[in-house]
Amino acid sequence: MIILTGTSTRSSLVNASRKEKTDLTLPDGFDTIDFDALDYLGWRDPKMGRRAYAIVPTLDGEIIGVLLVQAQATPRSRAQCSWCRDTRLPNEVVFYGAKLAGPAGRRGSTVGTLICRDFQCSANVRNDPPLPYAGYDAAAARQDRKDELVLRASSFVERVARQ
Repeated sequence: MIILTGTSTRSSLVNASRKEKTDLTLPDGFDTIDFDALDYLGWRDPKMGRRAYAIVPTLDGEIIGVLLVQAQATPRSRAQCSWCRDTRLPNEVVFYGAKLAGPAGRRGSTVGTLICRDFQCSANVRNDPPLPYAGYDAAAARQDRKDELVLRASSFVERVARQ
């Protein structure tokens, strides 16, 4: 379970400057978010057009936050989210870039990934997958999708955090 405050959210950001942390706008209803229904917390900053944030618990229990910037260009075809890999794609997928933490980020090194524009991954993996055959274990498939989302999201933020 993720337990966050405004202060812990800001301090978890590994690739943001002090000014960027100060400028962060928490999502509406932050104090009432049900973190049990989320595998990570992601939101777009309403005051900073293309800026977004993802706060992800890693597999070893650490909380890592990443400042993301949406690319201006959009994918030419219908892209698949790299985190939830939902094939039904009920939402828009965009390319987000993140500068690396530490000296590499200060030199301009970045990594990027395709993510659901408004971070609906947690909801997507909790939807029942289509039943491909009789006897298919939808509950086990749903749990596998949740586990894989956690693995992919935490791998991305750990890559950003490595110095």
